[in-house]
Amino acid sequence: MATEWLVDTNVLIDIITDDPNFAEASTQALETCSQSGILVINPIIYAEVGAICDSLEELDSLLPLDLFRRDDLVWEASFLAGQAFRRYRKNKGQKKRVLADFLIGAHAAVAGFGLISRDSEYLKYFKLELLNPIES
Repeated sequence: MATEWLVDTNVLIDIITDDPNFAEASTQALETCSQSGILVINPIIYAEVGAICDSLEELDSLLPLDLFRRDDLVWEASFLAGQAFRRYRKNKGQKKRVLADFLIGAHAAVAGFGLISRDSEYLKYFKLELLNPIES
């Protein structure tokens, strides 16, 4: 089991918005992973959560440094995201640009992190350990 976990935006939004379907499972996944490892976010995840906040102070209070380590996205992850996106487009995917999901998945794969996400599609494009809160 991974000791460092990149936390996908969908899990954070579940908790922040107290989603009636997913908040409990997402909270449990974070609690479990934080007890035996480190929770990590990157600038993409930070930006996506920031889209629902009114201020930087609110965002920082939702993603506190004592709970989430903030890692930069490495260049190799950007390349891997581009390659995954290329495979996606060859498989008739409809997205036109390299989107956040590919960068998040590539970051976890390159860094050797586990990924906490409700989106199991990451496994189609990246070799990584995925913890889906609604499947555990």
